[in-house]
Amino acid sequence: MRGTKKLVFMALLAAISLVVWVIEAQIPAPIPVPGVKLGLASVVTLTAMALLGRKEALAVLLVRIVLAGVFAGSFSAILFSLAGGLLSWLVMALTLGLFPENRLWVVSVFGAIAHNAGQLLAAMLVTKTTALIAYAPALLCAAIVTGAFTGAAAQALQKPLRGHIR
Repeated sequence: MRGTKKLVFMALLAAISLVVWVIEAQIPAPIPVPGVKLGLASVVTLTAMALLGRKEALAVLLVRIVLAGVFAGSFSAILFSLAGGLLSWLVMALTLGLFPENRLWVVSVFGAIAHNAGQLLAAMLVTKTTALIAYAPALLCAAIVTGAFTGAAAQALQKPLRGHIR
């Protein structure tokens, strides 16, 4: 995919990611632990990475984080999203080639774990307390479950979308 078509597809993915983020913000957390959510917008990021490339997925992710921060109206929302999102992107970018396409969900699990770790580290730095580490086991369990789910969703999108991006 080249030029304008690629840029339009990336813009579409960024818009879809933002809409998914807005919808997910309306869904109650599955468990009462701060920071736990489904992470449905990561389906789009991982799909972009697998179909378009790492740099393109980073652009889609950053557009979503900035626009979501503007909608949320909070600098802390941008800070936590950047901490989790960038660490997640880095881990997924490093692990993407290590697993076959039918194991994309594994890449997503690693990304979800990294996302939660990034947000937990940011929270510990902002609050200047290490006591938040007590949330780590719950966040790890949640990341494994939600990462597998979002990864399976991204994996299912690969084949139908691949034919449309050439």
